[in-house]
Amino acid sequence: SDFKTFGKYESFAQQNMSMYESSTFSNQEEDSEEEPKLKYERLSNGVTEILQKDAASCMTVHDKFLALGTHFGKVFLLDIQGNVTQKFEISSVKINQISLDESGEHVGICSEDGKVVAVHPQFTRSNYKQFVTGGNKLLLYERNWLNRWKTSVLHEGEGSITNIQWRANLIAWSNNVGVKIYDIGTKQRITNVLRDNVSLRPDMYPCSLCWKDNATLIVGWGKSIKICVVKERNPTEMRDLPSRYVEIVSAFETEFFISGLAPLADQLVTLYFVKENSEHMFRARPRLDIIQTLPESCEEISSDALTVRNFQDNECRDYRLEHSEGESLFYIISPKDIVVAKERDQDDHIDWLLEKKKYEEALMAAEISFKNIKRHDVQKIGMAYINHLVEKGDYDSAARKCQKVLGKNMDLWENEVYRFKTIGQLKAISQYLPRGDLRLRPAIYEMILHEFLKTDYEGFATLIREWPGELYNNMAIVQAVSDHLKRDPTNRTLLTTLAELYTYDQRYDKALEIYLKLRHKDVYQLIHKHNLFASIEDKIVLLMDFDKEKAVDMLLDNEDKISTDRVVEELADRPELLHVYLHKLFKRDHHKGQKYHERQIGLYAEYDRPNLLPFLRDSTHCPLEKALEVCQQRNFVEETVFLLSRMGNCRRALQMIMEELEDVDKAIEFAKEQDDAELWEDLISYSIDKPPFITGLLNNIGTHVDPILLIHRIKEGMEIPNLRDSLVKILQDYNLQILLREGCKKILVADSLSLLQKMHRTQMRGVRVDEENICESCHATILPSDMAKPFNVVVFHCRHMFHKECLPSSGTIPGVQFCNICSAKRRGPGGGILEMKK
Repeated sequence: SDFKTFGKYESFAQQNMSMYESSTFSNQEEDSEEEPKLKYERLSNGVTEILQKDAASCMTVHDKFLALGTHFGKVFLLDIQGNVTQKFEISSVKINQISLDESGEHVGICSEDGKVVAVHPQFTRSNYKQFVTGGNKLLLYERNWLNRWKTSVLHEGEGSITNIQWRANLIAWSNNVGVKIYDIGTKQRITNVLRDNVSLRPDMYPCSLCWKDNATLIVGWGKSIKICVVKERNPTEMRDLPSRYVEIVSAFETEFFISGLAPLADQLVTLYFVKENSEHMFRARPRLDIIQTLPESCEEISSDALTVRNFQDNECRDYRLEHSEGESLFYIISPKDIVVAKERDQDDHIDWLLEKKKYEEALMAAEISFKNIKRHDVQKIGMAYINHLVEKGDYDSAARKCQKVLGKNMDLWENEVYRFKTIGQLKAISQYLPRGDLRLRPAIYEMILHEFLKTDYEGFATLIREWPGELYNNMAIVQAVSDHLKRDPTNRTLLTTLAELYTYDQRYDKALEIYLKLRHKDVYQLIHKHNLFASIEDKIVLLMDFDKEKAVDMLLDNEDKISTDRVVEELADRPELLHVYLHKLFKRDHHKGQKYHERQIGLYAEYDRPNLLPFLRDSTHCPLEKALEVCQQRNFVEETVFLLSRMGNCRRALQMIMEELEDVDKAIEFAKEQDDAELWEDLISYSIDKPPFITGLLNNIGTHVDPILLIHRIKEGMEIPNLRDSLVKILQDYNLQILLREGCKKILVADSLSLLQKMHRTQMRGVRVDEENICESCHATILPSDMAKPFNVVVFHCRHMFHKECLPSSGTIPGVQFCNICSAKRRGPGGGILEMKK
């Protein structure tokens, strides 16, 4: 007594149908990767007891209760779980059909003997206003205003009516010929849907009718399914036709015989009767399929073969399919069994995923729908997933899932840690342990650290770096590391880790010693971060040996904490390091280390000669005599030349260039810098008997000294290399100078003329005279108060103004007057007067 799913082969579709009696379910379901769409359960034992003595013939479903009719003429009122609440004996023969109105307040019952009873669910006689009955005629009963029944024949003459379904104003019924639809509102028969396979006996393969909504009728007969939609006719097309018509939107054949139909959203649930197969000698079980209807075919979504009691004895007419629209419940009624099919909920989906060992999908589904699931717990699913991963040996994935699954449950965390310890996989879970606000007991972390310390120094060091120091007892771990170092005292990994542990414990001196011993790059960061400058005063040499550049930068950046004098004292025995420090100090500030400049002369001479000359040039505190002595001892000619010139002994400096360096270009450059005629005379005198030097002089001195002075002193007959080229260059330099002078003269004349013209234009402009101007002689207002009277005013180009009568007599040049003020200041004549007369 099992349910099976048909595909290429049969497999069981459901394994948790709790109410199936004495049912066992095969593991063949595991072979199918497709999840069932429905789940099944048998109605309660009360129904089972009824059907042991009687047989179900029909049933109707309401959201609040069920009504079951039997072959012995009884009607049972059941609750949703199938428990009997009331029992009524309606007839002595089979109950053919039970109907309910939408409210569930009235029930219509018809029996095999043709009787129809309309009752209330409490089974008192009802005041039903309208109902129909079948038989050989379709009769409509209506109460008139006198509360008497009025009977109307809606249809007759086509044999017995086998099924009637009423929805809103539409009544659908079937007889031996086909299916009719009647509009009770307009009192018109709308259509006649003919029966396809007339060879099938109507009593053995009855028609199944089901209203999907108020306008859609689903018709199943034999192996044919048709979906009919009632539509309003265009008023212009009516004439004598009904106001509505029916369009068959889908029609197709199925593989098996139809025993019942029910809608499921935009899909269709079908109950099939499968004929017995004589070749294989077994009686087929009924099938419940979900199909997607298409215009001329259908697509199977799911298919379940149902093992109902005594299915071997049943025929197509013995099965019924009823449904509850509110909850998508489907009731499969057979004479000796009633099974309920339900849509699978999220709990069922998770059950199936767990059964298929799809734990990750199950966990995801539970997390998404955690508010809707009732039987499952997200954490329990997660634990099942972790157990599965551990069983597979995928310890890293199992440990990673612990973060998500265990969350803030510290007890579960500790249990998992001990489990991983038992299987020897503490390393796998170590990187995922809580280390934030929520933490495990320190002993847990220490246990893992000890495990790493035994087998994996690098892993141990990684954990120490990643884990906050407050997770564990720092001193206990320090002691453990110290014990291991006794056996391996030079192990860099352990030493570095020990330094980090000392840092966590604020024992910075010990950490610093280890870092310096290892020359670890973090030593400078440690000093800065924890202000350990007082601890490194006696370790400056070690720091410099490790990284001179970083050490010097750090010392210079923190002169307020470690003085220059202290650094110099520490480096006294290491002059090469002292030089590096003082050199950088000098680069930063030429004056800070001035008292060490004398010492630096020797340091530069010994360790860094290329920077000696720049130091001598830039330092203003360097003793020149000491520097000269050092440079002469070491025969540093360039530095000696510079010092001699700086001390004023330019002739000796030039002599060294000529005699020791023998570099005429450098000598000429030196003479140019000093710009001293005597030096040039010395240079010429020294070079006059040296032809290469004469060539150099001829090529370079033309712009500084008259070349004739040199040429006159050259001895006749002396062979001078490249003399012709040198003379050509002298002439070219001379021509160039002449051209430059002429160009400059032209520019000067042009500028003078331009400025003269500008001055002339400026002086020829008008001068504003108003009441604010005064006479520079009498200091009275330049303009009279009565402008109507004649007056004379003299205005010079220097903008000084006088009354004409206030001016003294003309000067030595007749007719030319000068501004007395400007003449007195010797600023030149203010000639070119402007005279105003009125």
